[in-house]
Amino acid sequence: MSTPRYQLLLIMFFGLNALADESPGFGEPVSANDLNALDVTVEPDGKGLPNGSGSAVEGAMVYQNHCFACHGKNGEDGINARLAGGHGSLTTAIPVKTLGSFWPYATTIFDYVRRAMPFQTPGTLSNDELYAVTAYLLFINDVIDEEQMMNAESLPAVSMPNRDNFVWDFIPRN
Repeated sequence: MSTPRYQLLLIMFFGLNALADESPGFGEPVSANDLNALDVTVEPDGKGLPNGSGSAVEGAMVYQNHCFACHGKNGEDGINARLAGGHGSLTTAIPVKTLGSFWPYATTIFDYVRRAMPFQTPGTLSNDELYAVTAYLLFINDVIDEEQMMNAESLPAVSMPNRDNFVWDFIPRN
């Protein structure tokens, strides 16, 4: 005599629930403070930028130590993405998308570098190093002067060459 289907379904249901209640014991609950420390989003208007500052003069050394191997001298001849040049090329048959020719906001350069660079050790640069290397990248793209200090107030004020060709369509959650 075979077991009725509903009994098999009940056995499977309660058996799976019992398995779901077990945990492999990995990790630990994340506190609200720990989670807030990971909320490092920087918006185009500068909201979320940390304290710190740096100029292109300081950023040249940061670039040499952490970026040169992949992006080459002055961000133009490396084995990875070209960072400088390309001005006026976006409307040509061969557009060159770089920080200076394509990116709409200087704050997003800072944000990207903080999250993803240096490639081998992302997240290891200090806030001052991040502002400095961002300033250097803006300088080699003829966006700011070499001595100009970048910080949470000045970086959002930088007007990128292609800024007007983007539409910011972010609607914050309340």
